[in-house]
Amino acid sequence: MNRNDVTEKIISTKVAKGLQWEAIAKKVGQSKEWTTALCLGQMTATAEQAKVLSKIFGLTAEEQKWLQVVPYKGSLPTPVPTDPLIYRWYEVVSVYGTTIKELIHEEFGDGIMSAIDFSMDIQREANPNGDRVNVVLSGKFLPYKQY
Repeated sequence: MNRNDVTEKIISTKVAKGLQWEAIAKKVGQSKEWTTALCLGQMTATAEQAKVLSKIFGLTAEEQKWLQVVPYKGSLPTPVPTDPLIYRWYEVVSVYGTTIKELIHEEFGDGIMSAIDFSMDIQREANPNGDRVNVVLSGKFLPYKQY
């Protein structure tokens, strides 16, 4: 057994039960974005969160422990993603990455946006020309220090 086995069990149980990430997140007590990342193997659960997920997904004690192990971060199977939705994010970074970098540096200086002290919000935005995906990424700015 490993963390990937637990992730697969969570996904298959979610499908079999017709569950929604937002409802699962409410039971866990975190955002739907963070909870989804946890269930997909990218975050670490507390013992209490693992217990809640155990009730939802029918996890064993051993599987609960795997949820509490710090995972290997990064889940893409190839350097350039092939899934169309994930590829579009890759495309956004490929096309607009230098613009994002330039504007962040102009506003904040030399540094990075943290993906650790970070939050994300994904919402449907109604639009008469077709609904839009509204994604807000918020990461703490971390300046490079001089030494």
